[in-house]
Amino acid sequence: MDDSEDIVDPSVLAELPKGCRVISVESHGISFWADTNRLDVELADGTPLSFFIKVLSGETGKNMVHGEYESMKAIYAVSPEFAPKPIAWGSFINTPDTHFFLCQFREMTNEMPDPHKFAARLAALHQGSVSPTGKFGFHVTTYSGNLPQTNEWEESWEVFFTKNMRWALDCEIAAKGYDAVFDELVSALFDKVIPRLLRPLESEGRFVKPSLVHGDLWYANSGIDLETNEPLIFDACCFYAHNEYEFGQWRPVCNRFGPEYLAAYHSYVQISAPEEDYDGRLDLYKLRFNTHVSALFKDNQTLREQVLGDMRDIVQRYG
Repeated sequence: MDDSEDIVDPSVLAELPKGCRVISVESHGISFWADTNRLDVELADGTPLSFFIKVLSGETGKNMVHGEYESMKAIYAVSPEFAPKPIAWGSFINTPDTHFFLCQFREMTNEMPDPHKFAARLAALHQGSVSPTGKFGFHVTTYSGNLPQTNEWEESWEVFFTKNMRWALDCEIAAKGYDAVFDELVSALFDKVIPRLLRPLESEGRFVKPSLVHGDLWYANSGIDLETNEPLIFDACCFYAHNEYEFGQWRPVCNRFGPEYLAAYHSYVQISAPEEDYDGRLDLYKLRFNTHVSALFKDNQTLREQVLGDMRDIVQRYG
């Protein structure tokens, strides 16, 4: 047996093509939460083939790889040209508290994708996806970073988002401690702002389609396939949502999906009615992302200030 094969756990070997030989395992990519590697094999007929494997430990790690596998499987089922093919997730046999996510390896550049090519694929994913229950949510818990999102099925987008936002806020307060400034802002956010911005989407005969969203679509979770020159997305934490939820993550300039990407997207998909609330909705969705990010990075006080600033701003405008 090849030396490289010795370091690949039997549970992973079982998912590789029959009769292949492991050539090498090398560190590849960057992750805050996991070990990420490129796994090269040679098929029985001598053809080289590569896989990407992400490895995490503990119960949280197990849930993270499961959520990522189900997310990427859902995206791949609708838009196979837009994502690397997910292959498996599971736990190591030799070290049972270690867990993996395995997918096809695609060599990528980290340049920004062409706005129209990218938007066309994202629009096709949102529009082509169908919630299996007809509701908002997802069948497993998915993790943005190493924190779970609440994904229980809900008929109403307003109800789903409210629960999701409250969960993110609870995580943020658990991470950073309570601030008296929240007292006034939080009740206005839940009692006034969310109903004001989201209820009209589902009133007066209007309807929100539950669309499959990537869930954490910033530039580092996208790339350009070196072979095909086409855009790809990865590292998803999906659920079925209002399609515009995706763009809360594009609001902060640091995420690099600028206004040209939104304009390109809306050349394929209309802005939801009422259109005059569009900016407010995106700022509300941005608040949800920023709250979650603040919870992830416990020691970064600037992120807390950002959350409070966003909250003050949206409460002032709509509360």
